[in-house]
Amino acid sequence: MNIRDIKKDIEYFIGEFIDDCSLFVTLNPGKSSEEVAGIIEEAIDLYNGLKDKINHPAEGAKRAYYDGIRQEMLEKLDLLSEKLSGVISKAE
Repeated sequence: MNIRDIKKDIEYFIGEFIDDCSLFVTLNPGKSSEEVAGIIEEAIDLYNGLKDKINHPAEGAKRAYYDGIRQEMLEKLDLLSEKLSGVISKAE
């Protein structure tokens, strides 16, 4: 496991999610754009929080700590994706 790889994963996955949100707003102007903006803010907060955790690791087992960060990213992105799906289904 490499810390650089975890940072790249965070940037990639959260960046792709934000791109998906932006694409929805672009293709559906005026529909739920404020709700999607809130979801994007949550994704940015997640990004910043995860980067802070990586840059300031806790004491103890490093491998388990970084595995936990990766797992947290995936779980929270899944929740954000569900929120976005709900907004999209309401807009149709």
